[in-house]
Amino acid sequence: MTELAEAAGVLAPPRRRDAAATRAAILEAAKTAFAVTGYDRTSLRDIAALAGSDVALIPRYFGGKEGLFTEALKATIAPDRLRDWDRRRFARDVAEMMAGAADIADPRTRTFQFLLQAATSPTTAPLLGRAVQERFLAPIRDWLGDEAGQERARVLAAIYIGFLVERLIRGAALEGAERTAFIERVTAVIDGVIGTQAA
Repeated sequence: MTELAEAAGVLAPPRRRDAAATRAAILEAAKTAFAVTGYDRTSLRDIAALAGSDVALIPRYFGGKEGLFTEALKATIAPDRLRDWDRRRFARDVAEMMAGAADIADPRTRTFQFLLQAATSPTTAPLLGRAVQERFLAPIRDWLGDEAGQERARVLAAIYIGFLVERLIRGAALEGAERTAFIERVTAVIDGVIGTQAA
């Protein structure tokens, strides 16, 4: 529990009875717990303590640990992020983001940690696979909008995930000429997949 408490800052105070707020608090606590300690090492008691709620409420709201994990996974992969992203700026925006530091407090970094933890557990990898197909690849495919969208969506997802891993391992932001070259090359790679150069 210490690792989770440190990641969350402090334990949440007890809440007044409010079913929607309690459910939301449990869901947020689950996202943090699964990101920090993974599915297998996280107990429902850990999540309840982090949320400041009664462990008996988790089965009531989510049906159990797997149901809670599935809901946390769906809440983590936001399929609507691409919808409003300017396609002409997408590659450069991603390249600039990847040249920066992996801020552990950034919700996107925590999201990625959650997905990495899910990918390494035999219990959760199949759940992650379905969620990624429905909530990540399908929206990318639709955003790309052509017959080759599925293949390009998979390539784009692989590139994006690879750069997320590299940024997480590197930790510090790139600087100077290395940053400039990195941004230019990453922009070119992503543009080549999404086809904005020809557009």
